Amino acid sequence: MVNKVKKRKAKKKIFLESILVFFIAVAPFIYKIYEFLPYDADGNASILGLSFGNNGFPDTQTYLWFLTSKIVPLYLLIFWFLTSRDWWYHIIIIPIAMFAFQLFEVFFDSDSYVDTDNIWWLIPICMITIPFVYFIRIKLYDKHVHGIDLEAMDAELQELKQKDIHFSDTSNPQDDLDINKEIDVKSISEELNTKFSTGNIENNLKGIQDKVQNWLHF
Repeated sequence: MVNKVKKRKAKKKIFLESILVFFIAVAPFIYKIYEFLPYDADGNASILGLSFGNNGFPDTQTYLWFLTSKIVPLYLLIFWFLTSRDWWYHIIIIPIAMFAFQLFEVFFDSDSYVDTDNIWWLIPICMITIPFVYFIRIKLYDKHVHGIDLEAMDAELQELKQKDIHFSDTSNPQDDLDINKEIDVKSISEELNTKFSTGNIENNLKGIQDKVQNWLHF
């Protein structure tokens, strides 16, 4: 039974990875597809039953070139983000958002210009993603270059706190009250640090990526 489950998962993984490989391999041809489409007398093109006009561009071919020049890098970056194991993979969100906003601007913006205001839409994403990746880099550099292991330091502090609690059992009630107050203050501080720490945010984002990768069985 276990072997059947493993074989089924292996087949699904190979199938999904084959799809990724296929779309990566045909990316140059998808990018150039606008040159080989049939155009009618009005200059419109038809793809899989869908008709495309110029949508404000000089001609339909220019419009389709713009779409393929955004769609192809976008889905390649998404593939990269979903399959990456590097610590800095979160930074890929920025170019993904850039191409997504450019496509959104073409389809839903009312003015006649493209690739203009979408750079401002990226600022909030950059303000979150860049410091987050930089903090991860600092944490890794401190651990592997400077030899500063924050997790080991936290464990040592926890051990000292346990010793303080044990020591309070033999102390007078007033000292015990003061130590408990100190422990409560430390606990609140530690809880806030835990909730808003880089490691906790990293674990949450990593959990989201792992869920997507488990669903795709990468």
